Amino acid sequence: MVFAFLFIFAMYAASNYYIARKIFKWLQHVFSNINGIIYGVIYSLCAVTIIINLLLSSSAMTTDSSIVNFIGQFGDYWMGIYFYLFLLLLLSDVILLISIWIKIIPSPAPKRVIFHTRSVVLILVIGLVSYGIYNANQIKEVTYPIQIHKSTSLDHLNIVLISDLHLGYVNDVKFIEDVVDRINNMQPDIVLMSGDIFNGNYYALSNPSKGIELLNTIQSTYGVYACLGNHDAGRSYDEIVNFIDKSNIKLLNDEHVVIDNQFVVVGRRDSSPIGDQGHARAVTSEVMGNIDTTMPVIVMDHQPTNMIQYGDDVDLILSGHTHQGQVFPANLITNAMFTVDYGHYQKNLDSPQVIVTSGVGTWGPPLRIGTNSEIAQIKVDFK
Repeated sequence: MVFAFLFIFAMYAASNYYIARKIFKWLQHVFSNINGIIYGVIYSLCAVTIIINLLLSSSAMTTDSSIVNFIGQFGDYWMGIYFYLFLLLLLSDVILLISIWIKIIPSPAPKRVIFHTRSVVLILVIGLVSYGIYNANQIKEVTYPIQIHKSTSLDHLNIVLISDLHLGYVNDVKFIEDVVDRINNMQPDIVLMSGDIFNGNYYALSNPSKGIELLNTIQSTYGVYACLGNHDAGRSYDEIVNFIDKSNIKLLNDEHVVIDNQFVVVGRRDSSPIGDQGHARAVTSEVMGNIDTTMPVIVMDHQPTNMIQYGDDVDLILSGHTHQGQVFPANLITNAMFTVDYGHYQKNLDSPQVIVTSGVGTWGPPLRIGTNSEIAQIKVDFK
């Protein structure tokens, strides 16, 4: 564990040295008298905010200081800037090397070519990050019409699914207010939250009491139910659970509830929480063993890889976790890693239907590039 941490830290330090050096040489062309020491200190302070942010996320300390909140927010934004700076600078160097190799440009590369290449990279990073921030705040509403072939006196069920709020420094009280307004406008019969309500640290939320007040205004026929995600864990786990309870959200920890004698909702603990989560995840067969599967059965399980644990007696599995990669090109990676990283999936006509949402919030960099923040509406017909 220590070796892994040191390796990751060394890689992060080396990549930041690479970025800082490239940008400094570009700045020297623009500002000939730039002070290297001052630049180095400023860049280092930016880079270290990510580490501070990760340490704060795993702590249980009260962080109502405006300075701490600023560092937390800046660290999230810097993560996105760092990611695209490293990716595009590396790509530009590869392109320059190939251009020299095939003799499009002379060796060594002229300084003006390098300067203009770095300029293009910086313009692209500014454009991508600006667009990503804007797009992350444009919450979309997607609709999935599905059929469940089980007997019930209900004809239809309007489910509103949200996942991955990641409440914290960036996704704060104003974000909760926006999400609640959108949920209520969709007039749900039931609201289901499939994990990662928090970003690991309860105390990163600036005003928990206001957040509870807002969540209590969610309007639905059958109420609000939630399961835990991998970030709903850690040293402030008890505070997270207490927040959920006070928000009039029924947390299902490897439990099920029969709704109006019409259908069953099951909520699972996360399969790989980041820190303490009270108890270990129960065996799936034990959780499902005493459920009346003649009724429609809906399972909330944060990570879509767990869908293989459920048999044909389950009708609908609702997950999140993947964020659909959140930012390009990570969406290509999640698409390759998961059987379904986004959308509707059903292996065959007898298998459970699976819906994976890209999430309404963001983790890490508050950007969305190539994906959307969303609230899913699932319109179920019982036939």
